[in-house]
Amino acid sequence: MDLPDDMFRALKARAALSGLPLRELVRRLLEQGLQVSGGGPPQSSGRHSPPPVIIPSRGVPIPAVPRATLRRIDEEEDEAKHARSS
Repeated sequence: MDLPDDMFRALKARAALSGLPLRELVRRLLEQGLQVSGGGPPQSSGRHSPPPVIIPSRGVPIPAVPRATLRRIDEEEDEAKHARSS
């Protein structure tokens, strides 16, 4: 499957935040989409649920990171990786 880079990055980030392997997240999202487009009842009310809050063992919550910030971080990492390989 060939996905645009920004979509793939968003999927990777969402999978990481939800604690799911990328394959499982994609499977669930495809099932949801097929149910909605197939005329079956949607699994959600149409509203996006807030991203999960991950609480590490020391008890300090980690806030959700906006997509724009995740994209910027990914782009900076890509640029750094390409700069090292040049």
